[in-house]
Amino acid sequence: MSNPSEPDDAGRPGRADDQTEQMRVDAESEATTEIIGSATAMTEAAQQHDERRFTAPSGFDGSTQKIDTPPDPETEVFAPPTAKAAAPQMIPPRDGAPVPPAPETPSRRSWGWVIAVLLVIAALVAIAILGTVLLTRNSTASSQEDKVRATIENFDAAVQSGDLATLRSITCGSTRDNYVNYDQRAWDETHARVAAAKQYPVVSSIDQVMVNDDHAEANVTTFMAFAPQTRSTRSFDLQFRDDQWKICQAPTG
Repeated sequence: MSNPSEPDDAGRPGRADDQTEQMRVDAESEATTEIIGSATAMTEAAQQHDERRFTAPSGFDGSTQKIDTPPDPETEVFAPPTAKAAAPQMIPPRDGAPVPPAPETPSRRSWGWVIAVLLVIAALVAIAILGTVLLTRNSTASSQEDKVRATIENFDAAVQSGDLATLRSITCGSTRDNYVNYDQRAWDETHARVAAAKQYPVVSSIDQVMVNDDHAEANVTTFMAFAPQTRSTRSFDLQFRDDQWKICQAPTG
């Protein structure tokens, strides 16, 4: 049996040599491929790095743009402030604080004096008018009271003397009717009997007179002629009729 490593008869290496050679060639091819592949990978990586470095971001084109910046504003020159005279300022008061009164001017003071004088004059005029009215009223009332007193005195005198005409002229109402119902003869007879018995009243004093428009009332002290020591207080009711005061109700008894 022949050795595979020995050349055959034709002078060519044997099968074993062929396999060894083929394995060497294959190994060299693989090494070359790896070297070429590594170089290719490195080249591609370098290209990708350069592309990432110099390629513009998405959304922009690849052209380089120059952005113009606005020029800086010129420096402004401020004029120095002019000095002004300081004027007094009104400081508003705080809430709830009293407001100080404004200073009075001479014209305001003069007007104040004028108003004060006018008020004093008006007060004096009002007092004078009121006094005049009161005095007039008092004098009028006094005169009316005097007239009432005069009417009562005339009535008392006519009763004592039996003056029928006077009694009819200064009375009114039911009192006058009593005197009108008498004729002169009957009156004279009746009055003679009353006077003899002293059965008629006598007015001792007129104590108080109150006048209210056309009505008056008088309180008097009376007594009967036959008993002067027995006094009593009676009242007369009077009305102002026909320009005079008339007794419309006389005391009785």
